[in-house]
Amino acid sequence: MKRRSISSKNRASDTDSTYKSGSKEQKQVRSDDGSIQFWTERNVFIGCLLFRSVNALLIHTYFNPDEHWQALEVAHRVVFGYGHLTWEWEKGIRSYLHPMIFALLYKILAIFKLDTVWFMTKTPRLLQSIFAAIGDLYLYKLADRIFGKHVSRWALFCQMSNWFMFFCITRTLSNSLETVLITVSLFYWPFHNFPSSQACDSPMSRKLALFFAALSCAIRPTSAIVWLYIGISHFYETKDKIKFLIFDVLPIGAIVLIATCLTDRWMYGSWIFVPLNFLKFNFFSAGGDYYGTHPWHWYFTQGFPAIVYTFLPISVAGVWLSKEWWLAGLIGWVLGLYSLLGHKEFRFVLPVLPITLMFSGYLLAELDKPDFPKRKLGKSDKAQKWSSWKYFMVFGLLITNIPAALYTSLVHQTERE
Repeated sequence: MKRRSISSKNRASDTDSTYKSGSKEQKQVRSDDGSIQFWTERNVFIGCLLFRSVNALLIHTYFNPDEHWQALEVAHRVVFGYGHLTWEWEKGIRSYLHPMIFALLYKILAIFKLDTVWFMTKTPRLLQSIFAAIGDLYLYKLADRIFGKHVSRWALFCQMSNWFMFFCITRTLSNSLETVLITVSLFYWPFHNFPSSQACDSPMSRKLALFFAALSCAIRPTSAIVWLYIGISHFYETKDKIKFLIFDVLPIGAIVLIATCLTDRWMYGSWIFVPLNFLKFNFFSAGGDYYGTHPWHWYFTQGFPAIVYTFLPISVAGVWLSKEWWLAGLIGWVLGLYSLLGHKEFRFVLPVLPITLMFSGYLLAELDKPDFPKRKLGKSDKAQKWSSWKYFMVFGLLITNIPAALYTSLVHQTERE
């Protein structure tokens, strides 16, 4: 399974400066026009954190009951001793691992006498905004690793301006944290033939990737759909298959699984294997169909196009120009497998939205280059024409996504606090 990737020569032309992951020193990055900018990991993270904090405070609408009943209500019961548990907790198809994050937050608030309505309702999303900012940073790093620094900036722009990402990523849904963990893991994953940073060349890279992958599956077992595609591909290509399984997959998977089982044993009061119960209910018995079903093609014709929105044609063009078919195949794989289930929701495919937006960033970055048509399409159109298209696209993306983000976050289905 040989995959095409960006050559080191093309990467050198795409990258504005040498990227060294993990460095604690501030590095000056020279932009194309010669000005000095500070596109460092620290500055990018601070910017993302500020943006996502405001994002979290602007969420005043209702989206899905799981945001409350599968996370905050459970955490409230753990800390304060009262609160309603839905039937999923009686049947043991939910793990306490995700709610315990917010239980810890609530406990800290209680210790400092800050367990007021405002803090109890706002701080969980502010905590999630920290996780979301980490996801933004790692998408930036992932795009840099695969395509180069210039693409990473546009990928970050697309991530920040997408309406559904704004609407959903700072909510306390397990899907939001799952998306962050998958993005982080993808950065550390040792993809064959991809340009890599120092962090991804280190012996610990694959172990870190596997840890975050296992954690995403512990938070939400359906993450296994993503890692089935990546894992099988990596197993086929790697030369040290036995070492990969015995010294990496099994120990790391066992550690996360044991930690999850011990947490659930403590909270449930008995041994419960949540992943199996989850699979039995959602896959083997189609229990999720009780909440409504959609036709098999819904993710392709309605669900995913709705959340990608006006980025869709730009993402498709980005896939075509980049020729990163394997990475694009991951998107198709996830949409295809989720299509086999009767019950479908927008949030289920959130984990592959950042990758899709990264392809949008690729096209916008290509339009920034004066030799774009000739180099990519074999045409000699004037660069000014394509530069004008870029500004038109950016304006179109902003004018369509910002109103949608603000309307769905501030007006549509306003929640009571």
